[in-house]
Amino acid sequence: MTVEATAHARWVRVAPRKMRLVADMIRGSAVRDAVNKLHFSTKRGSVPIEKAVRSALSNLMQKEEGAKLDPGEVFIKEIKVDEGPAARRWLPRAMGRATRIRKKMSHVHIVLAAQTPDKIVKS
Repeated sequence: MTVEATAHARWVRVAPRKMRLVADMIRGSAVRDAVNKLHFSTKRGSVPIEKAVRSALSNLMQKEEGAKLDPGEVFIKEIKVDEGPAARRWLPRAMGRATRIRKKMSHVHIVLAAQTPDKIVKS
């Protein structure tokens, strides 16, 4: 039986391309290793992803089956970074022109999982 928990970080003001670099760094790893990597990473996208991983771990521990788990057994089953809306700003340029600047946002979806032994049914 697999115990799973999810967490979402939405409207994060970091471009999805930059967030995916951080997500690829921790995909499939144990939660303890992932949090350690994220905490000491210099990339700006590591802060919201670390918060989402910690939130997902907390969500897992709140479940009845998850309360019995050791946090060392939990791993990142799925991490996905989607593109959110882009805020549009204008930058003045030469000869009265203006250039559009798109300030991109990201949505992060994280699924943590842990393998638990199936319950033994006595007949």
